[in-house]
Amino acid sequence: MSAKSSKSKIIDKAADKAKNSSLKKDTINQEDIIFALDIGTRTVIGIVGVQEKDKFKVIASEIVEHKSRSMLDGQIHDIEGVALVVKEVRERLEKKLGMSLSKVAIAAAGRVLKTCQVHVERECDSTKEIDLELVSSLELEGIQRAQAVFDDEISKEERTRFYCVGYSVVNYYLDDYVISALAGHRGKKVGADILATFLPHAVIDSMYTVMNRVGLEVVSLTLEPIAAINVAIPKDLRLLNLALVDIGAGTSDMAITRDGSIVAYGMIPIAGDEITEKIAHHYLVDFNTAEKIKILLSEKKDKIAFTDVLGIKRTVETAEVMEVIKPAVELLAQTVAEKILEYNHKAPNAVFLVGGGSQIPCLTELIASKLGLTDDRVVVRRKEFFSKVKVSSKKLAGPDAITPIGIAVTSQMQRGHDFISVAINGQKVRLFNSKKLVVADALVLIGFNPRDLIGKNGKNIDFELNGVRKTVMGETGNSAQIFVNDKPANLETVLNNGDDIKILPAVDGADAKIKASELVKDISVRRICLNGAQITLEPKIFINGKSADINENIQNGDIVNIEEIITMGDLIKVCEIDPSEFDIKVNGTEVPQDYILKDSDEVEYISKKFKKIDVDYNIDINNNDNNDDYYIEDEIETAENNESDSNYGNMDSYAEEAKPRDVLTGENCLNIIVNGENMSIKNNNDSKFIFVDIFNYIDFDLSKPKGNIVLKLNGKNAAFTDIVNSGDVIDIYWDKN
Repeated sequence: MSAKSSKSKIIDKAADKAKNSSLKKDTINQEDIIFALDIGTRTVIGIVGVQEKDKFKVIASEIVEHKSRSMLDGQIHDIEGVALVVKEVRERLEKKLGMSLSKVAIAAAGRVLKTCQVHVERECDSTKEIDLELVSSLELEGIQRAQAVFDDEISKEERTRFYCVGYSVVNYYLDDYVISALAGHRGKKVGADILATFLPHAVIDSMYTVMNRVGLEVVSLTLEPIAAINVAIPKDLRLLNLALVDIGAGTSDMAITRDGSIVAYGMIPIAGDEITEKIAHHYLVDFNTAEKIKILLSEKKDKIAFTDVLGIKRTVETAEVMEVIKPAVELLAQTVAEKILEYNHKAPNAVFLVGGGSQIPCLTELIASKLGLTDDRVVVRRKEFFSKVKVSSKKLAGPDAITPIGIAVTSQMQRGHDFISVAINGQKVRLFNSKKLVVADALVLIGFNPRDLIGKNGKNIDFELNGVRKTVMGETGNSAQIFVNDKPANLETVLNNGDDIKILPAVDGADAKIKASELVKDISVRRICLNGAQITLEPKIFINGKSADINENIQNGDIVNIEEIITMGDLIKVCEIDPSEFDIKVNGTEVPQDYILKDSDEVEYISKKFKKIDVDYNIDINNNDNNDDYYIEDEIETAENNESDSNYGNMDSYAEEAKPRDVLTGENCLNIIVNGENMSIKNNNDSKFIFVDIFNYIDFDLSKPKGNIVLKLNGKNAAFTDIVNSGDVIDIYWDKN
């Protein structure tokens, strides 16, 4: 080596030393730096950077390969092995920077993400506007239904706990029609298609365990596809329907944008390792050698030299290796295309590939062909497309740098918030801080039933009362009460670390209840004297045609009939008394029909056409001596002119017209048995004969009670207002017990 060459190297080392010295802690505010780690299947990439105005500047980076296969398909399998590589990356960066690194930003692989789209709907009160509380409750129900889908799909042995890290509403529905927003509308039914995204707790714990092993505090945790898309597809491009595919070693992560937001995440179970394994099997080389051969393919060399496991040195044409891996590359392209179509339902406007596996020759062309796109619509995204990231290191020039830079940028965006801890009714929970967290997010974790947020109205009772439809409304339910730090809140209240949430579940309204007594106008018991007979006035209740107690509950669909005698008009109606044919008086005075009957009232009604005449006349009929009463038709004017008993002197002239009751025949004649004796009564009044009328024809003194009066009609207890028909058997007596 010449002196000149040695001198040049010394100068270069001095320059590197001077460059590194500019990164010493005296020139950088340690609080401003972001340390991010991308823990991949093949390597661990560390990045340190700072935000400078509107750009994130990467000031140092390191890449170290795993010493063994400590990571499989993006999942940590050997915690100690991964911890050793993380420690090495950290120490190298600390040496470059001249400062210690104690806080780190990390990302979970997309392979552990689970998404589920579910449809939820519920009935609602069409008389009320749909409010945000109902909409939030509907969305929360969708998230929990997605959780239930996972529980059904995973066996008890494999079951793990998933956290919701985000969800979006694909569609709202009002009465089965798609609508952009529900709030403010009215309808009978609301619905929603919910896309929920979940992350298992075990994955987070394993990453935290590795960080704890090397003394690093996790200040930010995101998802790899989110990190990649934050630098590869900025927000101003998300109006387009784009697909981002991060092709790693073990798995490929996917995200799709449309209409200004990320609408889907997915995981593809194959990636670069399938191609590496194809090379290893075909050429009998170890995995690391096969990986190097795969990387050399992207360098477009004509020939590739290597040594197989037998110790034989070999040189092969690059075209030959391409033919060997062609089936694996086509399978990867086919799988990527199918997954994009599965989540996007059509070919997107363009596809961006990132990650180390995206550099496989011919992959972009094959994916474009499978999707029916032109070749220029599927491209590898490199650092030159970064508009708000400044990178000078050549190590981060390729597409494999997208995710680690995205982790750092995302951490800067969130600035130190990965999880927050809150308490819900005394239960401590941790929330993954991938977005603005609200009370609804916390309720998902404790399995709070969203239907407990909205109080149901009690059931109504619909029934018929005397032929008229009636409805008794159930009580109105009360919605759940939500408090955050003892202050009134709602499902959309934003949460902060340490918040104390209290939920008082909604209270359903009581079902409607009504007793028969509540339908009665007057439940008081009154006793009146009707034509000398003491009768009790109390309501008679019939439910579905059967006599019912006054305290019986009315049920939905019941047919209720209530007979009440409150006014004189009610009494006239029940007794079927025609006011045009009878003189009606209460306590000796004529009253109107709306007169309200009072206890101890004496009511008397006397026919205007007939007059009762006492006849002391014995007629032997059927060998029975009867001293019976007779009704003799007479002009009212004649009766009024006879002020003395002289009219009885004319009985002989009426004798032929008077007939004893037990021999009367005709349409208006009643042949009955009273206390064992036959009796025939001529009823010339058009109204029906009721039980109380019998006291006008028998000798039974009600004014001198000798116990409790017993009234029987055909062997059953009777009321004074019961109708009497021909052939009936009547018993009346005093019960002295």
